[in-house]
Amino acid sequence: MPVRKAIVQSPIGLHARPAAIFVRAVTESGLPVRIGKDGVPPVDARSLLEVMTADFYCGCEVELSVDSEALPARYTVESAEAALEGLTLLLEAGAAA
Repeated sequence: MPVRKAIVQSPIGLHARPAAIFVRAVTESGLPVRIGKDGVPPVDARSLLEVMTADFYCGCEVELSVDSEALPARYTVESAEAALEGLTLLLEAGAAA
């Protein structure tokens, strides 16, 4: 299962606009990405509502993952890992601010 850890750098965390930018990037990837943190079960990162209500605040460490069994046919594990790396960079650059 491809997994990446990231630190949320947006000053307001994954709420409102930053959450929308992140969810749009996940949706455009075409992958069934999940996002979670300690103490919170992973949620579907394609769902703006789920991402916003999970309270991913600035500075928290999140885990992005894709279940290898759920990969669309056009993806390899390597391409899923590359997509997760891009999403990690988005979160850590604060670009979703």
